[in-house]
Amino acid sequence: MRRIHFRGRRGQLGRRGLTRREFAALGASAALASCAATSFGSRDPGSDDLIEQEVLIPTADGRADAFFVHPSEGTHPGVIMWPDVAGLREAKKIMARSLAAEGYAVLVVNQYYRGLVAPILESFAEWRTPEGRAKISPLREQLDPEAITRDARAFVAFLDGEEVVDKARGIGSNGYCMGGPFTVRTAAAVPDRVAAAASFHGGGLATDAPDSPHRLLDRTQASYLFAIARNDDERDPAAKGTLREAADAAGRPAEIEVYPADHGWCVPDSPAWDAAAADRARQRMLALFATL
Repeated sequence: MRRIHFRGRRGQLGRRGLTRREFAALGASAALASCAATSFGSRDPGSDDLIEQEVLIPTADGRADAFFVHPSEGTHPGVIMWPDVAGLREAKKIMARSLAAEGYAVLVVNQYYRGLVAPILESFAEWRTPEGRAKISPLREQLDPEAITRDARAFVAFLDGEEVVDKARGIGSNGYCMGGPFTVRTAAAVPDRVAAAASFHGGGLATDAPDSPHRLLDRTQASYLFAIARNDDERDPAAKGTLREAADAAGRPAEIEVYPADHGWCVPDSPAWDAAAADRARQRMLALFATL
């Protein structure tokens, strides 16, 4: 297990290869502001200190590698972050540090641990290459709903076993692209612990399958944020209505909105990354997680 203690902003900027001027230019996107391993612009958690670790988590199917980051002092609500198709990599660690600096204990999982240790790809751009797809495609095939449910239970158990996690408060989950529906499955897997789930440009949330994520909302006790990409909405305009009907029928609070940005807009190494829309989506996530 590797444990790193970060203190202060200036050293972090240097390690990330950024000047303060360049860092300020990124200020429109709070997702990238975490290059300094601290909060930027929205809320100061009271300390510039974060601790991060690479961890191994026992699951029903083996041991999952993950990235765990949290403030160095106090206890904090736990959050499980499900990456997009490119998996756990530096971009996701940057996003996790940003969220941790807001006062959360963030676990970014390698959803492909059954086959390979992260990072499997270094960037989202690799996924678009034949070699990247050849790496990821067989690993994706192992991620059926039952596997995600088993993993979610293991990840919640890990967080509840950590002293830095405030067990008196609920656990949150956020997911991007393919990770979006995994947040709902996480909430359904441990309904008494997972209290909030945020899906960003998530796919397959409302399908005809009997175990479609939208059909699981009535098995959960969570509140939701479904941030939908405009091009995803163009391809499946009925999905948002299906989600709304399911949430209302289940009595679950849900913010459902189509953003003026394309699929992948929240992820800083995605070609579709949109700084302004990413920052707005992040602020809505922080509002949701404030209820934990």
